[in-house]
Amino acid sequence: MCRCSSHAYTTLGDTARAHESQQRALELSAPTSTMTRTLLNILAAACAHHDGDSEESCRRTVAALTGLPGDYRTGLVHRRAQDLYEAIPAQYHRERAVRDLRDVLAA
Repeated sequence: MCRCSSHAYTTLGDTARAHESQQRALELSAPTSTMTRTLLNILAAACAHHDGDSEESCRRTVAALTGLPGDYRTGLVHRRAQDLYEAIPAQYHRERAVRDLRDVLAA
């Protein structure tokens, strides 16, 4: 439930509530819940983008993705990371952190 509300708050740009929801979801999820925890990290990265720090957002997403086995970088995890990449204005796509995210998504 917390992950879903975190996604809703993130999508709406209510990053304060999103962070609260993410923290609660992390507290409730088992350390072995790899996909849930990764999705929460990507949502936290999306909050950084909403708050104006796209570079940090990309770095956090790259860290979340590269910390996963390749089989986990598909489906919803890939889609959320791709959505974040696509939300970054094209004029920033030459920045190193944005290029790194693009490269990880393409791998």
